[in-house]
Amino acid sequence: MAAKKKSAPAKSMSKAKPEVVQVAKKASGKPANAAVKVVAAKPAAKIAKPAAKIAKPAAKIAKPAAKPIASAKIAKPAVKPIASAKPAKAAEPAKAAKPAKAAKPSASATSGSGKLDVGGKAPSFDLADETGATVSSSSLAGKPYLLYFYPKDDTPGCTKEACDIRDNFARFGKHGVRVLGVSPDSSQSHAKFGKKYGLPFTLLSDADKTLANAYGVWGPKSNYGKEYMGIVRSSFLVGADGVIKKTYRGVKVPGHVDAVLQDAGSLL
Repeated sequence: MAAKKKSAPAKSMSKAKPEVVQVAKKASGKPANAAVKVVAAKPAAKIAKPAAKIAKPAAKIAKPAAKPIASAKIAKPAVKPIASAKPAKAAEPAKAAKPAKAAKPSASATSGSGKLDVGGKAPSFDLADETGATVSSSSLAGKPYLLYFYPKDDTPGCTKEACDIRDNFARFGKHGVRVLGVSPDSSQSHAKFGKKYGLPFTLLSDADKTLANAYGVWGPKSNYGKEYMGIVRSSFLVGADGVIKKTYRGVKVPGHVDAVLQDAGSLL
């Protein structure tokens, strides 16, 4: 009998198992999980909303920051003072200094008859030589001289011309012709040039182109298609009477010295 009683509870236990399993299934069902998800999601969304609200005031603060840009409008008056430069244009009357250019013609006023061709009176001058001493045309009166204009000291063409005259200087002496080279270079530049090549004749500094303008040798030139103002290489043979005996304009260096000496022998 005892054995039967023990087996009875065992059966009840076996019958209860299915119920336990069903309860467990119900406990692990979707409704439970859904409840967890809903509970967790709702607080998270609510927290996010206040965060967005905080961001809005931040944007509003940025707006006033943009207003200082309007302060740039204050800078506009600062630009107006530039207009004050316009009154400075009134200083343009200083352009009246341009008449100084008219002084160039005054240089030709010293040219006696003003004729710069053969038979004309040679322009008078007072210019500094390579030593700084003044040489005047009046000091040359009664003696023939060659006045040759060249562009610049120590340049290829000018150096060759000067050296050709140097090498034939004794021949000029035989005709009693004094040689004077003229360029816009300074006396100091002439001194270096003369010393470097052993030039035995005088070099005159015509820095303001007074004598060059008087003789009409300062004018437009062209080199490799570029035009500019400069000395047009030229020579003038002047007699003891101060009259121009021969003019040489647009001189080509090769053969020039021989041509001048030949004319000196026949014209002086």
